[in-house]
Amino acid sequence: MRKAWIIFMVVLAFSCVEKVIEEPENLIPREKMVDILYEIAVFEAARSTNESLFEANIGDMMDLVYAEYEIDSTRFVESDLYYASIPLLYQSIYEEVEAKIEVDRLALEQARNRRTDSVRQQTKKRTDSLKQLKDARKASGTLP
Repeated sequence: MRKAWIIFMVVLAFSCVEKVIEEPENLIPREKMVDILYEIAVFEAARSTNESLFEANIGDMMDLVYAEYEIDSTRFVESDLYYASIPLLYQSIYEEVEAKIEVDRLALEQARNRRTDSVRQQTKKRTDSLKQLKDARKASGTLP
């Protein structure tokens, strides 16, 4: 029984190494694939926010992606399928996409915080100037 188990494990190990899908001739390089998948994720997020507005102004996002990266749908699908056939590689690609999205999220959050802070500062300045004006009027006796 133990020999059967060992043989099974060896066969399983070699079957995992075997390529399920051959590398396509026009494989999109890994770095470019990360960029493409990132663009698609951003487009999908925008679409989910307001689909009718997105469709009216953007249209078919995949056509834009294909044009931007000078690829066609067949090349994208073949490359995506190839990378998907290598789970660890595919996972690392999506982790890079996720990291890029997180960098953007943090940058937007910082920009939002800066904007909120500047609005608070402007409001405080206005409040302070109104208080000074009111105090000046009180001092001059023009305000009851």
